[in-house]
Amino acid sequence: MRHFKKVFKLLGKIVLGFLLFITFYLITAFTLSRITVDEEPNTPDEIAIYILTNGVHTDIVMPVKSELMDWSEQVQYAHTDAANSSYKYIAMGWGDKGFYLETPEWTDLKFSVAFKAATGLSTTAMHTTFYRNMTESESCKKIEISLAQYNRLITHISSSFQKDDQGNFIKINTDANYTNTDAFYEANGSYSMMQTCNSWANGTLKASGQRACLWTAFDTGIFKKYE
Repeated sequence: MRHFKKVFKLLGKIVLGFLLFITFYLITAFTLSRITVDEEPNTPDEIAIYILTNGVHTDIVMPVKSELMDWSEQVQYAHTDAANSSYKYIAMGWGDKGFYLETPEWTDLKFSVAFKAATGLSTTAMHTTFYRNMTESESCKKIEISLAQYNRLITHISSSFQKDDQGNFIKINTDANYTNTDAFYEANGSYSMMQTCNSWANGTLKASGQRACLWTAFDTGIFKKYE
């Protein structure tokens, strides 16, 4: 009986420690996401990008083709089931490979996937989706930026892709696509509670001189900056 009491006492301390950690994490995430990093002042509005959320995950959306970049040379239309070159916009997001490929619904989430994602032990992927048009809404915000800023954004996003010896993005062959216009690619970096898909999107905005959070783990922090 004494042995069981010690075990239950230890389990209680572990559970309490976990709850305290989660509480501290959520308070920190809320606080830092409310601190605004201002956009660079006095820059011309030369190209439009968008931030897009599905309620959990933030994507950066750009024109497929511009004077600075033709994304379809790397993220090819033929890499999607639709293979339709009439789509004008491309959304990109970075995230945990296990979540992307093994968790189509929250009910499919495995403990091993969640544990690896939380601790930074898993690999990552880039998720790309072609869109015909973009419509502004609560979940889709338009941001006008300069060409110089867009060039920095291109550099930042491109560096998130793993590349082969020829410098090409490495496509992940999978049947876990969400639509007929999306594809997955190998990515650099490790996902964790400190570096989430939304942290990546927020970092992308900061790298291109746009309004952003000091740090955020969630999409709500980013979108509050663009209400």
